[in-house]
Amino acid sequence: MDIDAFRRQAHGMVDWMAEYLETVERYPVRAQVVPGEIAARLPTAPPAGPEPMERIFADFQADILPGITHWQHPSFFAFFPANASPPSVLAEMLTATLGANCMLWQTSPAGTELETRMMEWLGRMIGLPDGFYGVIQDTASSASLCALLTARERATGWRANEAGLGALGAEGVRLAAYVSEEAHSSIEKDAMIAGYGREGLRKIAAGDDFAMRVDALEQAVAADLAAGITPACVVATLGTTGVGGMDPLRPIAELCRRHGIFLHVDAAWAGSALILPEHRGMIDGVELADSFVFNPHKWLFTNFDCSAHFVRDPEALTRTLSVTPLYLQSRETGQVIDYRDWGVPLGRRFRALKLWFVIRAYGVEKLKTMIADHIAWAGELSEQIAAAPDFELMAPLSLGLVNFRYHPAGRDDESALDALNQRLLEQLNDSGRLYLTQNRVKGRYAIRFSIGQTATTRAHVQRAWGVIREAAAASG
Repeated sequence: MDIDAFRRQAHGMVDWMAEYLETVERYPVRAQVVPGEIAARLPTAPPAGPEPMERIFADFQADILPGITHWQHPSFFAFFPANASPPSVLAEMLTATLGANCMLWQTSPAGTELETRMMEWLGRMIGLPDGFYGVIQDTASSASLCALLTARERATGWRANEAGLGALGAEGVRLAAYVSEEAHSSIEKDAMIAGYGREGLRKIAAGDDFAMRVDALEQAVAADLAAGITPACVVATLGTTGVGGMDPLRPIAELCRRHGIFLHVDAAWAGSALILPEHRGMIDGVELADSFVFNPHKWLFTNFDCSAHFVRDPEALTRTLSVTPLYLQSRETGQVIDYRDWGVPLGRRFRALKLWFVIRAYGVEKLKTMIADHIAWAGELSEQIAAAPDFELMAPLSLGLVNFRYHPAGRDDESALDALNQRLLEQLNDSGRLYLTQNRVKGRYAIRFSIGQTATTRAHVQRAWGVIREAAAASG
């Protein structure tokens, strides 16, 4: 494709993109296809010669788009959002055009220095105290993996990377990590990758408020110490995936300080709400944490992927992850930040650019208003559910997250209620009018309603509540 053709096609696609964002509500929220349907439309062999872009784009619309679940639909209330916004899309286009690999300062000085400044901006926006240093990871899963790896190295005197966990096992070194039973499954996967193993991960009981019980954590740590096992890392969660539980950060942090345990805070979803000062109580004690992560790509209107990872001790992180062959050295090595040492991948996308675009295009006050509106609409919905005679809340409201179920009068068999709500959820999602997810709250089936999509308005939330009531009444 020559540049003139590229220019012509790009203009046409940008027009389509703008129309898509403007009219996304005309699509069903969840893809209305069955497994294998999209693959059946695709040739089994690649083309031998070039095909015109007009045909490729037409096939995209005809064969690919029907299989897309529309995360930018304002009636997407399913998983925590993976938000985009017009400013972030424009920045992503520039990022793709530049094609920069921001692994070293030298390979993209602007990429490195803009990233440093954007992390400073974000730290101030969410109220992090001084002393944290930031890096952009792809996801919170990667940031938590970095935390578990750093904790492993610190707990083994920096020997695990050198000798290997097998050699340390021969010396009788066993490590444990601790997380709430309500925490995201990514922590379990990270513990597997980092060498703790599933058996080395302690899932700590949560209380009635769905937060980690500090007394249970203390007991688990004491039991491991008595058994000769080294407590290496605690992951505290702010905003658990299922119900939005908030682990009590200060007492957990104080316990970690007493025992010399690395503390990582996973605020992947809820962290964006910290731009509102009235919600900063959830990070009371964060000054005692070793690392902290939240995802602007969830609720700060910056398209996936963009995860803000803050650490107290950058040297510990880079000591854990740095490998410096000659071809990755430059005359600036040691004088500048080379972010390739701050994460698992060597190659790094220019993610800071979209943060710069979003924060400048909206301004902090508008971002605050957007998130505050989502929280207010969730509060209103929660009150309506609580007041409805045939519905009940299954967990306390947490920011923009509501868990509820349909519970008709006189129908109290729990197995039957589970089946009824599962059928209701499937019916709602199959309709294409909205998209919700399932959950289990204390063993009972619940419908999970998450508000946070960029284009969602109060009217969309109220319309969804109307659709839910209508479908429930029809289900009998």
